[in-house]
Amino acid sequence: MQFLPTIPITLLGGAVADNRDRRSIVATAQGAACLAAAGLALATSSQAATLTLLLATAFALAVGRSFESPANMALLPSLVPRETYPSAVVVNAMARNLGFVSGPMVSGLLVDRAGIPAAYAAAAGCLAISVLLLWRLRLPTKAVKASGARSEPQASGVGDQRSVRGNVLEPTRSPISLAAIREGIAFVRSRPVVLGAMTLDMLGVVFAGSTALLPVFAREILQVGSFGYGLLAASLSIGTSLMTAILLVRHPPERPGRALFVAVAVFGLATVAFGLSRAFPLSMAALVVAGMADEVSMVTRSTIIQLATPDALRGRVSSVNMVFIGASNELGAAESGYLAALTSATFSVVFGGFACLGVLGVVIWRIPGLRHYRVDTRADT
Repeated sequence: MQFLPTIPITLLGGAVADNRDRRSIVATAQGAACLAAAGLALATSSQAATLTLLLATAFALAVGRSFESPANMALLPSLVPRETYPSAVVVNAMARNLGFVSGPMVSGLLVDRAGIPAAYAAAAGCLAISVLLLWRLRLPTKAVKASGARSEPQASGVGDQRSVRGNVLEPTRSPISLAAIREGIAFVRSRPVVLGAMTLDMLGVVFAGSTALLPVFAREILQVGSFGYGLLAASLSIGTSLMTAILLVRHPPERPGRALFVAVAVFGLATVAFGLSRAFPLSMAALVVAGMADEVSMVTRSTIIQLATPDALRGRVSSVNMVFIGASNELGAAESGYLAALTSATFSVVFGGFACLGVLGVVIWRIPGLRHYRVDTRADT
């Protein structure tokens, strides 16, 4: 139910993000999620929650997220100077990883001590705070002047027709159309650096994603049971959090394309090592390394896509990126499971790691400009 609306509505959400106040879009989507969480708290406390209600809520949340994600991704570059953006991505990733780790722990504690309604109520409260903070969000004065005073044609043929209202940069309202959606897709296709970064991530995750098979490895291959499975699943998050801390201390790479290639290569090799390992500590270490590489990939990919895209197109390009991410997660899990059923879990993971390296080789050969891409601290051109 959550995957069904992802592709069509996310593309529409990207067009909306380029024609409306992105802050308002994110706040509205999170406000709807707040109401949904509050409704589930009431439904579960009164024993009125049904499977139909839960599925309908999941679908509605997916629709809201399809509008929120492109606007959210395109909002960050408007809040910080271009030269600071790579570091801002790292800080944003740190906050995200903190939520990934602490959220399930706090929710589990609330469910255990106070019941499911309390967990939903806490989620509603957190979302309400987020909405209030979003409505107070303002662009820095320098960013408003730099972005609001410009309306030259972009490389894609689209003018950055954005106006300043108060202290918030808002796009000029224009009709949402299929032509606007196609324009974002056409921009991605016409920019090898952007398309290469998206494709490399999507195919790398499709082939080298091992998350779906972790229960099989824990139970049948490593024989470490449910507790061991929990440690394996946590190893990826440990790796991403560790790399986030490293990137906070060290300045993000000035050549994100080269760093992206290295990260994908390490991710593929770590996946092969995990597939071949029969020692639990080695398997955990391989997943930690894979998580570290995946974090570098995420940071560099976001830097490349957002800074290589004019602000007037960032919403639509972000929506295309979200479609790539959604497809890679779903197709990757399906590919791993089907191939493991036909062969074995070990073959599926090892083959995926080598396939990831093969995709990397093709991208390096076909898109040499991605390897040489540097962060341009000048304004959008």
